[in-house]
Amino acid sequence: EMEGLTRAGGRALALGDAREAVGCFRRALLLAEGTATPRLRRACAFNLGAAYVETGKPKKGLEFLLQSQPWEGDGVERRGDRYFNVGAAHEGLQGFPEVLEYFGRRGVAGAGDGAGTRVQMGCCYLGMREPGRAARCFLEAARGYAAAASPEAAAVALSRASTSMLQSRRFGAAEIAGVLARCRSLCESIPNPALRGKLYNDIGLGYSQLRIFSLATESFQQALALCGEEPDRCREATALQNLGAAHNALRSFGTALGWHRRAVALHGALGNRRAQGQCFGNLAYACSRLGNHQAAVENYLHALQAFRDTGDVQGQWQACEGLGAAHFHLGDPQKAIGLYKEAL
Repeated sequence: EMEGLTRAGGRALALGDAREAVGCFRRALLLAEGTATPRLRRACAFNLGAAYVETGKPKKGLEFLLQSQPWEGDGVERRGDRYFNVGAAHEGLQGFPEVLEYFGRRGVAGAGDGAGTRVQMGCCYLGMREPGRAARCFLEAARGYAAAASPEAAAVALSRASTSMLQSRRFGAAEIAGVLARCRSLCESIPNPALRGKLYNDIGLGYSQLRIFSLATESFQQALALCGEEPDRCREATALQNLGAAHNALRSFGTALGWHRRAVALHGALGNRRAQGQCFGNLAYACSRLGNHQAAVENYLHALQAFRDTGDVQGQWQACEGLGAAHFHLGDPQKAIGLYKEAL
């Protein structure tokens, strides 16, 4: 049962479901505490610690990572002392690199899953805000999953790697684009439409950050098409919003209008007020670039109200700035000045 929970937790973490992973690893640790195998308990504690870091609880994760250290009487060499210092760990997250290097060398994550270990290490590195190291872990994990014929886990690892690479700013655009292309090619062999759609959306966001908007648009289109196979209105609204934004970036403003209007309507129906405000802003921008400044004013006003409703200050100043530009084009510079002051 413990091995089954460990495998289930590893799969959940590999596929990005950290909460499910925490539940599996917690149950496995409870079972391990009833055994006389220290190494097994340490492995389960490490798995749970890594999963907690992934859920955004690094201090909670560190508590279990500390439990996963070998101590005298365990019958295990204490080489970990060279890599991890408990005193440093108590100072915050400074001990994370050492504990990760230690576990990377000993491979104690359980189930003999080297790729899973790398995913957990990547999660920990993200928790300590070292996306460059996390990216390398996810890339190694992807290679392991590919060798094990696990395309779903490999694709998720590549997606995480690309996101981490973009955050670190230590990787070239061509290298990141190559990882996105590999991830995209693996998506074709993934049978789960929900996961495939999520990956296509994430790939589109990656291409957008690289300013390769033609490929971003294609990826968002694929994500949107998959929403029909497994109905997910929130994901559909996100895909519509991203498609509209990508077409704005491509200066295909006429095409963008339709996507913006569909996104506004769906986010409104779902009660996603802030996202609806963003879509109104995108729609207003497209209208202004098409020379329809009166329509831009109307949509910027809708955006401004949505951002006020949700307390989004950045959205408010962006809407005010857009309104100022629209009123200037409509021949009302005094109104524009007032709006620019409000934006400031």
